[in-house]
Amino acid sequence: MSSDRLIYLPLGGAGEIGMNCYVYGHGKPRQERLIVVDLGVTFPDMDGSPGVDLILPDISWLKENRARIDAVFITHAHEDHVGAVGHTYEDLGVPIYARAFTANIARQKLSEFGVDAKAVTTVSKWPETVRAGPFTVGFLPISHSIPESSALVIDSPGGRIIHSGDFKLDKTPLVGEPWDPELWAEVSKDGIKALICDSTNVFSPNPGRSEAEVGPMVEELVANAPHMVVATTFASNVARVKTLAEAGERAGRSICLMGRAMRRMIEASIETGVLKGFPKVIGPEDASSIPRENLMLLVTGSQGERRAASAQLARGKYHGMTLKEGDLFLFSSKTIPGNERGVIRIMNQLSEQGVDVVDDSNGLYHVSGHANRPDLETLQDVVRPQVVIPMHGEHRHLREHVKMTQSKGRKGVLAVNGMMIELSGNEPKVAEYVETGRTYLDGTVQIGALDGIVRDRIRMALNGHVVVTVLIDEEDEPLGEPWCELMGLAETGRSRVPLTDVLEEDLTQFLGRAGDKIMTDDDKLEEGMRRIVRQTCQNEIGKKPEVTIVVSRLM
Repeated sequence: MSSDRLIYLPLGGAGEIGMNCYVYGHGKPRQERLIVVDLGVTFPDMDGSPGVDLILPDISWLKENRARIDAVFITHAHEDHVGAVGHTYEDLGVPIYARAFTANIARQKLSEFGVDAKAVTTVSKWPETVRAGPFTVGFLPISHSIPESSALVIDSPGGRIIHSGDFKLDKTPLVGEPWDPELWAEVSKDGIKALICDSTNVFSPNPGRSEAEVGPMVEELVANAPHMVVATTFASNVARVKTLAEAGERAGRSICLMGRAMRRMIEASIETGVLKGFPKVIGPEDASSIPRENLMLLVTGSQGERRAASAQLARGKYHGMTLKEGDLFLFSSKTIPGNERGVIRIMNQLSEQGVDVVDDSNGLYHVSGHANRPDLETLQDVVRPQVVIPMHGEHRHLREHVKMTQSKGRKGVLAVNGMMIELSGNEPKVAEYVETGRTYLDGTVQIGALDGIVRDRIRMALNGHVVVTVLIDEEDEPLGEPWCELMGLAETGRSRVPLTDVLEEDLTQFLGRAGDKIMTDDDKLEEGMRRIVRQTCQNEIGKKPEVTIVVSRLM
């Protein structure tokens, strides 16, 4: 009906790289039937989210509209696309569809929350489709740095949309399906209303390189290494793990996988049939008995993760294995922006042990899993969409992608998280704005990014903390002196006496001159004591700490 509309709404991943979550809808305004594409996570950092375990998209809008959601579709098994399925299933509880490899990973994540494997339905590649409300959705193969990555062909009464997912144009990806321009042209021949497209490498000016180009360079490096070789890459980049393993095998080395994520990915690839001919591997318990010059370790932790195998080897030992002077450590990966500090820390720790570190600064041992600018242009030329809406990028990526699209004479729309775009008719427009944000997984509890918990944690980390305890008797008089406990603060200051002594003396004087109005009112008492603590600390050590006042009254 003419009153129906087709909408696109990013809730995560548009204006940032990671935490992907996109919504499509069709129907009468605010009554549309909905499908969700991807439920991903992003990772915390010590500067902005200390102590947080994972960061999820805020799905409040989805929960409010739960009754309208018909399905969730997962494009591929990277954490920023599938990582939140378990954390959100209780709130959404709708059918999940994915291809075999991705479905395997999704089921593992759901099993951690006691969700039955039947919650995920395995779908074959295009032309098989799934009906979900007014939508018919198919998984269109496209190469990426993980098996069975797929774009989605999304049909509705409002027209055909292609949601690219993460992709590169690789005709020799080694694992997974190659780029097939003829298939994509066939799918697009009757017209594409909108291409929702990956923007990650829009600033990279040269055509992307094939995964097949990495193998010969790695083989040469490993063959010439005189001692033990260790290599790390993204655990999900199964093709790269296989390339590294084959290079080691050809050099006469035994291969040992170290790190749960890497073993899980290889096992899932073999179980689902996407990986064949992987070299024989040995367990960590057997690796120590192999001569070092005949051994190659493939380990997790290419992004500097503190608990991964790379970091533990750099600190000294992992599963009984240690590194020695002259060993070779290869980073066959690109460092994701924001992870540089952790990666460099590991490199320096390895260097201190005399290990030779090789990274991809010369471009020999890694190729990106995302389409570069010329590849994005190629995809547009094949698909010929009416409009391009960039996704999967920071704001600068989205804006540049729109400019590139417009330079080719096509319409581009910049839509960030929370911006609902109506695609009905020939002129896309902003229909409304939805509040979006982040949810922190803090231990086992989900908390809002604006709840103040992490903010207080940051303030304590920056400023230190003082706990003051004071006893008040039945006549509203102090019972003895208050006592202080310091956390994260220098023990002595300008007075060259213990800071606790100075604080307790100043607080005792304050209590001695406080009138009944203060001594009988806990709020005023706490406010006055807090002010004294902060003033004294500022004078003594140049810091204004966070202060907790504990007033105990004897009744």
